[in-house]
Amino acid sequence: MQNDATGTLQNLPEPAANKRAVMSAPLTSTPPSHMSQAWQPVVPRQEALERLRTELGLQRERIRQQFEKRETSGVETARNLALLMDHVIAELARHAGLPSAPQEDGTGEAFCLCATGGHGAGLLAPFSDVDLLFLTEAPPSANLIKAIEYILYTLWDLGLRVGHATRTIDSAMEMARTDQTSCTTLLDIRPLHGQKSLVLALQEKLEAYLKGPALERFVLQAITQREERHQRFGDTPYLVEPHIKEGKGGLRDLQVLNWIGYAVLGNGLSIKSNLQRAQGLAPACTLLGLLTQREISRTRSLWNFLWTVRLNLHYITGRNEERLTFDVQPIIGARMRYGNHGHQRGVERFMRHHFLMARAVMRLTHVFQPAILLHLRNQLQQRPPRVEPGPDGFQRIDGCLSFPNPLALVREPVTVLRFLDCARRHQLALHPAAIQHIIRFERHSAFLRHDDEASALFIRLLCEPAAELPAPGTATVPEQYPEQWQDRLFWLPLLNETGILSHLLPGWSRILGRTQFDGYHIHTVDAHTIEAIRILRMIEQNRMADELPLAYRLARTMTQRPLLYLATLMHDIGKGRGGNHSEIGAEIATHICQQLGLSASDTDTVSWLVLHHLLLSRTAFSRDIDDPQTILDLADTIQSPKRLRMLLLLSIADIRAVGPRAWNAWKATLLGRLYARIADVLEGGLQAREDDERVEHNKAFVRQELMDKDMAPADIASFMKLGSPGYWLSFDPQSHVRHAGLISQHREDGRDNAIIMDIVPLPSRGITELTVFCKDKPGLFSRITGALALCGATIADARIHTLHNGMVLDTFWFQTPHGEAFLEPEHVERLRETIRQVMEGDVNLDETLSAASFPLVRRLEALPIPSRVLIDNDASENHSIVEVNGRDRPALLYNITATLSRLKLHISSAHIMTYGLRAVDVFYVTDTEGHKLATPEQEEALQTALLETLRHTEADIS
Repeated sequence: MQNDATGTLQNLPEPAANKRAVMSAPLTSTPPSHMSQAWQPVVPRQEALERLRTELGLQRERIRQQFEKRETSGVETARNLALLMDHVIAELARHAGLPSAPQEDGTGEAFCLCATGGHGAGLLAPFSDVDLLFLTEAPPSANLIKAIEYILYTLWDLGLRVGHATRTIDSAMEMARTDQTSCTTLLDIRPLHGQKSLVLALQEKLEAYLKGPALERFVLQAITQREERHQRFGDTPYLVEPHIKEGKGGLRDLQVLNWIGYAVLGNGLSIKSNLQRAQGLAPACTLLGLLTQREISRTRSLWNFLWTVRLNLHYITGRNEERLTFDVQPIIGARMRYGNHGHQRGVERFMRHHFLMARAVMRLTHVFQPAILLHLRNQLQQRPPRVEPGPDGFQRIDGCLSFPNPLALVREPVTVLRFLDCARRHQLALHPAAIQHIIRFERHSAFLRHDDEASALFIRLLCEPAAELPAPGTATVPEQYPEQWQDRLFWLPLLNETGILSHLLPGWSRILGRTQFDGYHIHTVDAHTIEAIRILRMIEQNRMADELPLAYRLARTMTQRPLLYLATLMHDIGKGRGGNHSEIGAEIATHICQQLGLSASDTDTVSWLVLHHLLLSRTAFSRDIDDPQTILDLADTIQSPKRLRMLLLLSIADIRAVGPRAWNAWKATLLGRLYARIADVLEGGLQAREDDERVEHNKAFVRQELMDKDMAPADIASFMKLGSPGYWLSFDPQSHVRHAGLISQHREDGRDNAIIMDIVPLPSRGITELTVFCKDKPGLFSRITGALALCGATIADARIHTLHNGMVLDTFWFQTPHGEAFLEPEHVERLRETIRQVMEGDVNLDETLSAASFPLVRRLEALPIPSRVLIDNDASENHSIVEVNGRDRPALLYNITATLSRLKLHISSAHIMTYGLRAVDVFYVTDTEGHKLATPEQEEALQTALLETLRHTEADIS
């Protein structure tokens, strides 16, 4: 509750516990005779403070222990905390000398101390704000203001966060008319001390105000504010670290249903109904007569569940925390008795239940809100809704598609898919009542499996091209149904929220609400999958800014769209079952495709895509895509250009659906290069291990460029002999020209130990490129990685080329911690100077890195990140491939490469990838003689040394 904007600010010192000062209505110029004497409290403030501090502490601890011993439920505990606060505030009012009723002789100021907001609703969390309204009939006297100050100062000294306002009935109503939040808080007003008749008068005025256009405005603004709030908090209930109060599917959404229900139906505007709902310990929307008994029971359960989670969160963190972060999820799961079950850990079971409850809130919104809006419309229009025949035997109500007889959903369950397909074909919004019926009869959709018509309709809804969205308010888009209108373009969220998808697809219910505890994915598995489908559609429609234009061309020419959409829908369906989710998912996909009636060939294609959906991304980001053996192995697995095209689109949609930071221009570049090389092989363009034709083409281009720059013919000839075919295939010709300039610069320097470096920001790729040319020496690669770590750079990729003259050309691609290129000149200069100092020995890396303070995400430390080292001697012709998996942290790459250097291993290339908290660093290495690791003993020694390094980094974090 905000302070009265029409009042005057009192000169109060600002208390430490609360930075808001008292704002009251203007003082009367001459106090009435009965208030002429100076005000004195009944109990001195310090004495009152000591009494209440002891009582408040003891009672809070008692309430907490009852809750933690599971003697009281979540809402009972919240009610007890509100009752305790009622008692404290009423005691303070008595200590301040404020009368609880009018004086018998008619003297005294008319005054009532009221609870508003959450406190007014009768439920409080341990660290919630306490919202108070000091309600008066006339502007308060100086003595009354002093009494109010007494109350507020004492509450602040008790460590409470207090939102407060001092208003007359008229000024309170003026605020209600102009401010949506003020109007909302008054719906939950509850008298605590003083003359209750003032509250009744205010409630009567509020009820009289909430009629006609003002009522419609209030309801629509409440819904609009909810949608805006959803946008601020991620617009999905399936974030892996949800905001349990303000997020979509949270407690605030239930409160919005309460508010609009009170306002439209006229219930809740009296003291009696306020007490009834407070003592009933249920969301008030269950008291308004619009829900079935089954829905009421479910609503009470989810209301209690969300309050229990919120209270646990407050008690564990010791503050007004509303976000369910990774570090507290296991603790709350354990406190709520979620134990391990099969492949699921207790925290996973808890979070899955939380997401199912959030979905239940959204389903309740779909059921309750339309009924309120219809009731409101009937009140305002004074006429029944306009009903007329619609297409395909359905009907239109006020222009929106609805069911003539909802029982058809029971008699013939395929009706629900016919209905949605009709809305899609005719571009019609769904009537809110229709969504009510779909939710209420969703369990009958279990009969849709193995139904040929249902399968065909589902595939059509999944992947049919969507038209561009018209602007709201046009002839075909009603203003009042924006959310339902959006659904006509993309039906999966509706199918998922209503439960139809779980009944239709075997295995979908297993990923519903399943959290991905990796610090990488920001959505649950089902929400990530639906987001991937949405992104695939946007790529088709050319509506997404993309760093890989090739994807648009491939999407426009795609001939087997249903197969790609089905593969995207099922690519993660095997998660949470133990084992390789791609292999498990491929088996489930085979079963689902057979159920949907696909041919054996199409079933095989979908299953293959699910099995290999990580193939391109893992290779592009963690393997040397310039290694011919890698390309030939991939081509042997993929075999078909058509499968390669679908696999690329699936990979892009999958990565982008992870979260906004998962995709960047550098990843697009790597995927594009990998696709081009595999396509070249599949089309017969790469028959040998080295593409001699491409090497000669690059050399010819570079030779001409260098001649145009007037480089000496002898220097050009020398440069052309320095690199192996692999070097000429690893860079574009423009990079080769830059390298020739660096080599020429080194020669002109005249010093054998000179270090020449070049730093080039590549904003179009979202990366910065560092090239170092110098004499080869042990540990060189490790020192450069350490220097970049000191500058806060994140290395994405690295290549090492030893030239025929014994010099090395090391290239690193790195980003800022936010996944962008270093662009500021001062940053680039700092990088250059730090690398120079490190390589020239002016900086002791071990000491400097140990002393450096790197920010760590403490809330993510609770996530288990297993360490492992894999060594592959078969995937490359000339190198052993070492893959190191462990918890990411600053300077991790330096520690790993220092270990490789200590073991006298030569790194030819490094490929660095981070998936949230998990780092996957891959190195192509040889021994001192340029050979692979030859014996099991060598591999075991390397594995042991690297695991010990990872163990030390974990200890450093701890």
